[in-house]
Amino acid sequence: MIRRKVSVLGSTGSVGCSTLDLMDQAETAGTGAFEVEVLTGGANVARLAEQARRWRPSLVVIADEVRLGDLRAALAGTGIETAAGDAAVVEAATRPVEWVMASIVGAAGLRSTWAAAGTGATLALANKESLVCCGPALIQKIKASGGRLVPVDSEHSAIFQVFPAENPERVDRLILTASGGPFRQTSMADMARMTPEQAVAHPNWSMGAKISIDSATMANKGLETIEAAYLFDMPADRIDVVVHPESIIHSMVEYIDGSTLAQMGPPDMKTPIACALAWPDRLGWPSPKLDLAALGRLTFEAPDETRFPSLRLAREALKAGGVATTVFNAANEVAAYAFLDRKLSFLNIAAVVAETLERAKAAEMTTGSEDACDAALAVDADARRIARTVIAGLAAAA
Repeated sequence: MIRRKVSVLGSTGSVGCSTLDLMDQAETAGTGAFEVEVLTGGANVARLAEQARRWRPSLVVIADEVRLGDLRAALAGTGIETAAGDAAVVEAATRPVEWVMASIVGAAGLRSTWAAAGTGATLALANKESLVCCGPALIQKIKASGGRLVPVDSEHSAIFQVFPAENPERVDRLILTASGGPFRQTSMADMARMTPEQAVAHPNWSMGAKISIDSATMANKGLETIEAAYLFDMPADRIDVVVHPESIIHSMVEYIDGSTLAQMGPPDMKTPIACALAWPDRLGWPSPKLDLAALGRLTFEAPDETRFPSLRLAREALKAGGVATTVFNAANEVAAYAFLDRKLSFLNIAAVVAETLERAKAAEMTTGSEDACDAALAVDADARRIARTVIAGLAAAA
């Protein structure tokens, strides 16, 4: 029986919903018992209230302050404390629990993740931006607090499960697998005409809109390369990416003796969440099982960085160091949402990222702060301004 007192930051998003659903399935199966301290959401009052009525947390926070009245009305008579706003989300992240799911999407999740990192809890990290923008400082803060970081991305979870943390010198290479997304075999001419609806239609995974766009551009694999470098203290030239359309092998660790260990499983986000929730134990739940005979075969191919330049741009940012990875992340997020809003073509997502990186480099952008979180957010804000200027220029030239 796995027992945990937990907080879920970003409970109304894809990963947050999967986390609560997994907990519910484990409780039904009699393998888990969970006390929820905090739930936070962005603007979806109905979903947040429904989750709160099911789990009866001590505190529910909605980031959109305009929705606080609606949330309070929805939870009237429950005795559940409510709050709203970004500062309230950060405060909620500091509440003492054993386990925190950090799944707020984008740079918006950075401050709350940073706050949770200082509590000594196990931090289940699904917010890519926290690692990409200030990974080394975040990891150090978690260690200093006596906490533990367990990655939730399927690829990093896979590596985490087979990586010899006590003997990292035994590892020669990390190999991240990529599905290739919905446009793996699509020509550049056709990709230029792709719509947001086509781009979010991932062949294997059910994810939120922004991460689905990142999968379609392969920016997600670039971000994951950066994350892996920080998580496992591995240089960029010892991290490779291979396209694996079936999404059964989630990543691999190659050892110095030639052995390669892989973690496998059906493409279901609840599996890496279950790993993080129970680690170092294992949580029984009605998980989908792997049937290799039914699959028949697994295939692999090299990524095409000509059609998917975001992967190359991320690797270059990692090698450049400094603020480059933060700039990459900010520009990619702005461009992805511009595409979702039909203000940018699909192929111009990477073009905006490349131009933003060049302009930031030319401006000799620096952090300007000794606090890692504040510094990352300052660079993030500057990079977003540059990216929006680039997008406006593209629109004017069209």
